[in-house]
Amino acid sequence: MPRVGRVVLPDYPHHIVQRGHNRQVVFAQESDFEVYLSNLRELKGECGIQVYAYCLMTNHDHLLLQPGEAIAELGRLMKALSARMTRYFNRLERRSGTLWESRYKSSPVQADQYLLACCRYIELNPVRARMVDQPGGYRWSSYAARMGGEGSEWLDFAPLYLGIGDDEECRRKGYREFLREGIPSGEWTLIREAVKRGQLTGNSRFAEQVEQIVGRRIETRGPGRPVKDAREC
Repeated sequence: MPRVGRVVLPDYPHHIVQRGHNRQVVFAQESDFEVYLSNLRELKGECGIQVYAYCLMTNHDHLLLQPGEAIAELGRLMKALSARMTRYFNRLERRSGTLWESRYKSSPVQADQYLLACCRYIELNPVRARMVDQPGGYRWSSYAARMGGEGSEWLDFAPLYLGIGDDEECRRKGYREFLREGIPSGEWTLIREAVKRGQLTGNSRFAEQVEQIVGRRIETRGPGRPVKDAREC
């Protein structure tokens, strides 16, 4: 059966998940994480892609990326990033072969309803995996950068995030409270299944909008519950 074409939308965020081949470990040493993030930082500039969130786990990663009008640049970034990490890993391990699964997973995100929810889903990954007690305890996600730590100079902040408060202190406080609320089960299932199946992260209205953009029917499996806004100061 031929693979279903990936839906990529201009000026929309896309939740991307890429796993190591046969779930092999990709990030083991500190240098592995650093090389990946250095390449992501360089390529986002070359390809004109905005990076709204990321989390590098042991055998997979989550990214929330937004292309501009040139949607092919999203695929170009992922291809180059994958290739660079494969070459790095093969040199390090003195081996040859693939590092990643053959195709990364991607889900266009309804920004006004689910962008912050996807950021929360991504940045709480280490907490759900019981690697840390709090998101701030994990160095290799965008949470630390969002709070003003390492990486804050190149992480992009979506308008929805900027709307949390009038200044950065207020936004960080509101976002921390948003994460402390946890992920509702319906929201968690929607985000997880959408990226797993390459479907939309959004409601039926979003599906209708996307169908008009791409000119074909979009399969959806239940809209899940809408996400309330993060609290304001």
